[in-house]
Amino acid sequence: MPPFTPSPLPRFALALVSQLRLPLRFGLTRLVPAGLSLLAALAPMAQARAESVVDRVARSGELVLVGSPDTPPLLSLDGQGKPQGYGVEVARRIAAELAVAVGRPVALRFEPLTDPGALGQRLAEGKADLACGIPFSWDREMTVDYSLPIGLSGLRLLAPAGRFDGSPAGLARHRIAVVKDSLAESELRGLQPAAVVVAVPTLAAALEALRSGQAEGVIGDSLLLAQRARSGGVRGLALTPALPYERYAVACVLPENDSGFRNLANLAIARLLQGYLDGQPAAVAAIDRWVGPSSALRLSQQQIRAYFETVLLGVEAIRPLPAAPASAKAP
Repeated sequence: MPPFTPSPLPRFALALVSQLRLPLRFGLTRLVPAGLSLLAALAPMAQARAESVVDRVARSGELVLVGSPDTPPLLSLDGQGKPQGYGVEVARRIAAELAVAVGRPVALRFEPLTDPGALGQRLAEGKADLACGIPFSWDREMTVDYSLPIGLSGLRLLAPAGRFDGSPAGLARHRIAVVKDSLAESELRGLQPAAVVVAVPTLAAALEALRSGQAEGVIGDSLLLAQRARSGGVRGLALTPALPYERYAVACVLPENDSGFRNLANLAIARLLQGYLDGQPAAVAAIDRWVGPSSALRLSQQQIRAYFETVLLGVEAIRPLPAAPASAKAP
């Protein structure tokens, strides 16, 4: 049995599989072009989403994962062009949870997504089922749903050690690279209007601007910056400040108002996090490979455990029930 195959659904989870057909939330109203009624604008989306993810997976035997393949340790491609990373590991466990629920094998199929802005539309149209390793934002939450968090990250500055103290004041009149139209760009412009913003199309381009001297630092996601800096063999760089300029959870993004699928995705994530806390070898190895002490991020197991405990505080712990005593068994 593969290490990420879950045990059969507990009784309390069986009720979660039922599909609710809820109306789309108010956040989508801002997508309505002028002159169109709300119902007319949402009709194509509603028709595309008439089939839930669980229904579609039960019919096709396939779960479609999308995302940028240039975001290690969350998602990248190995030497054979296959997806790998922490986000992929989570998606595989969700696929395994679905396989138990629908009673048939479920294959995980990856499709690269070059335009992050198209993510919500792909999910709404039923052309994709999930993306894992996505920073939480309230703006995106208006049009998609988020799973339980799988990690914590934030915006920090990567620069030669000692060049900056990490304070907003220290960024004034310095050339700072950010990805164009990203959270990092808007945060930098508000954080320090006097900074010289060097907007580039990708995080890789931002790091190249730093290497070439076109920028003096890069502001971006802590996880992605740490991974690239350490795996790229660039020495003498440091992340500042100690506390990010802005923090956010990292999770899977799912279609809006598909509660049955969200329930199963959350159950799979809770199993993985609980497995890590319980010291299950498969769960520990799967997570440590990408974000643990021996990874490029070098997070300690204590740090990982502390965050996972926080995530699971509001849900039921998932552990095997103890065997019933012999006297309680039916004759």
